[in-house]
Amino acid sequence: MPILTVLKETGDVRIDFLPGTSLLNILNTGDMRVRSGCAGSGGCGLCRIRIETGKIHELTATERQKLSDDQVLCGIRLACQVMPQTDLRIRILNLAPTILWRNIQPEEYLAIGPSPSVRSETYEGKQLGAAVDLGTTHIRLTIWDMKTGLRLAGRSGLNPQSRFGTDVLTRITAASESQECLAAIGQLAQNAIGEALRDMALEMDLNIREIGHVVIVGNTAMLALLTGINDAALLKPGHRPGRLDYHPDAAGHWRRSWGLEADAIIEVIQPLGGFVGSDLLAGLLATHLAEGPAGSLLIDFGTNSEISLWDGNALWTTSAAGGPAFEGSGIHCGMPAEPGAIYRFEPNKTSDGFRFDVEGGGEPKGICGSGLTDIIAELIRAGMLKRNGRFTQQFGGNEFFLIAGEREISVTKRDVDVFQRAKAAIGAGIACLLQKAGVRLQNLQRICICGAFGRFLNVSNAMEVGLLPFISSECVELAGNTALAGCELLLFDPDRVRNMERLKSKCRLISLSEVPEFEDLFIRNLQLVPMK
Repeated sequence: MPILTVLKETGDVRIDFLPGTSLLNILNTGDMRVRSGCAGSGGCGLCRIRIETGKIHELTATERQKLSDDQVLCGIRLACQVMPQTDLRIRILNLAPTILWRNIQPEEYLAIGPSPSVRSETYEGKQLGAAVDLGTTHIRLTIWDMKTGLRLAGRSGLNPQSRFGTDVLTRITAASESQECLAAIGQLAQNAIGEALRDMALEMDLNIREIGHVVIVGNTAMLALLTGINDAALLKPGHRPGRLDYHPDAAGHWRRSWGLEADAIIEVIQPLGGFVGSDLLAGLLATHLAEGPAGSLLIDFGTNSEISLWDGNALWTTSAAGGPAFEGSGIHCGMPAEPGAIYRFEPNKTSDGFRFDVEGGGEPKGICGSGLTDIIAELIRAGMLKRNGRFTQQFGGNEFFLIAGEREISVTKRDVDVFQRAKAAIGAGIACLLQKAGVRLQNLQRICICGAFGRFLNVSNAMEVGLLPFISSECVELAGNTALAGCELLLFDPDRVRNMERLKSKCRLISLSEVPEFEDLFIRNLQLVPMK
């Protein structure tokens, strides 16, 4: 049987394999996983490895499209495209991150709105409760003392389902292939939630059996994959506007797996419908959008971006397939807004050129969504990038290097394309809601930016490239993780079901796939110009 040898600093790893499967699948059988965001189709171009020794077939058409000439000369290939037949020695250039739960920092919690109210002394439930925001890219959880109203711990980690695709449609498509695959994808999220709960309980010396109530919010696709219910319906356009039921059938299994008592309540907050999930509803609750002035807009940036516009009477709501660019995926040097990410980029005030800031300090590992927004805006100002997304002749290339050398960090023409498509989807979605609500762009009074993407966002740069409507920056709020904040409010609300139904009754759900002018609006918003 042939042997794959994976070179690493702490000692080489040897994996036996049978010829006829891709290198990506071989690596996925062990702990040395390579990053991938397209379920092995080659579309993401992330699973880069370097062939050290051994013979393999010629480049595939996909590899010729995704890899540069310099990368090919260095022996770099895409693991999903390589089908080894004999012994092979490789080095993984883009390791998949393992789930490393980190503490949510105080500044990451919602900066606006009230904290969950303290329960009364007559509260008779178990001591602890947990709130879970199940996102496409990240999972965030907190544990609360239900009697004192104190947040005891918070964790954030990457959603391990990303190995089946960085976007929701890729994951749903993978899940629809078989019941086994659907169960495996759901199990990844279930295990991750349990692992985070145990991690918090261990650090804080909490009795996990005292968690009597767990409330979960998430976008519709994540709830479908978590519960294993109605996932295929999301691939059918006719089902998208309707409401779907995601009350878990396997709550008993979840309780046992997470170490909870048999009487613990696990509550999945139901989505609005289509691809608009309960994370958006939680965000509306946390920001009190429907209690503010008419012309208030909420944008929850993410792989599945959700948008809601309050016109004074109704919440016009939709979702836009922004793709993974806002989460730092889908771009070849991208990463989430976590330690090591370049999150800010600006001209150097003391000399020529540019400078950047790295989350957590230290050496940069990649670029997150807000950093990419800054880079694109500054390259346009410097005359290096055109408004159509192409590098200028003056610049003389198709790749901008922030760091050159052995550990290169750069932005390519393809990265700009990915950003343009993402921001065009958001812009078209906003334009559709404004039309439906009869609200003019210049009449917007408030914009709430939600999600990890907005934490470091330079609002001026975002407006300059057309990612946000051009209004006074004083009217823009970087709200942070409103989904988790709203989930925490729901955890403490004894009338949560009725209040959520009351909120849903104000919503007018718009499916962009059924808006005839969407394609024209999308094309109009591709240009890197202020939104009109």
